Amino acid sequence: MAKIILDFERELTEIEALIRDLKERENLYNENHQDQIHELEKEFESLAKKTYANLNRWQRVQLARHPDRPYTLDYIQQIADTWMELHGDRRFADDPAIVGGIAQIAETGVMIIGHQKGRNVKENMIRNFGMPQPEGYRKALRLMKLSEKFNKPIITFIDTPGAYPGLGAEERGQGEAIARNLFEMSRLRVPILSIVIGEGASGGALGIGVADRLVMLEHTWYSVITPEGCASILFRDATRAPQAAEAMKVTAQDLFDLGIADRVIQEPLGGAHRNPLKMAEILKRVILEELQLLKSFSLDELLEQRLNKYGQVGVYEE
Repeated sequence: MAKIILDFERELTEIEALIRDLKERENLYNENHQDQIHELEKEFESLAKKTYANLNRWQRVQLARHPDRPYTLDYIQQIADTWMELHGDRRFADDPAIVGGIAQIAETGVMIIGHQKGRNVKENMIRNFGMPQPEGYRKALRLMKLSEKFNKPIITFIDTPGAYPGLGAEERGQGEAIARNLFEMSRLRVPILSIVIGEGASGGALGIGVADRLVMLEHTWYSVITPEGCASILFRDATRAPQAAEAMKVTAQDLFDLGIADRVIQEPLGGAHRNPLKMAEILKRVILEELQLLKSFSLDELLEQRLNKYGQVGVYEE
């Protein structure tokens, strides 16, 4: 598969290619290029810090969608000491666009549920590009209820372009499935931690996103609609998505400033896709910190705070 290079990453990619070429020459021809490599690495780090510190909102949307970013199962593989995936909604089918199961992280037993995209065309056909059907949300709710029964915290990983809008999904009650999850999650008597690891679009994301704590990775976005969808409605032109992204304020820092996100996790330099193992290490530490924080509250306190959290979202004038 060809490597995806975003426009603002081209100069960085060229420097990386030079470093890689010099290292290969050292191995093949026993040459010494350490001084050049050191200078290029310093140049890369300086340029990368400047580039990623000044990204606009559309560029962060592009980073959140980067096909090399770690997905839910990638993180589970790295952070969970044990993992048992559970399947099916016990009504219609199993939806591979949402994965879930029982896991242990350090000494803590949890239920992990998340959107899952594919790495290639074949996988994306199976995973439906991370766009869940109603049975995906019903599977998620079944696992949440199971977690509540055994008093285990719930962790959800959000990364979807939206719920699947196909005719079959609507016939099987897509809207009802998402609405039911919102209702049930608002009163589940276990701690809920939601983490946006990529893109979080519309009710497709919110369907597993009602939580006590919402954490977002640095280069992610979360909104009621995609920038392209917003541009199509407001401007009648999807190509104006960059303008829509700026107006919508969709980034992690935007949502933190608005009081919607509770925490923003800094990613490795250049984004999670450049150092997935380091990102997983950081994420595991944050998850354990957040779960420890949630344990300090009684269940009644958590429920009250959860309802207050969503009741305070939004700005209006009278």
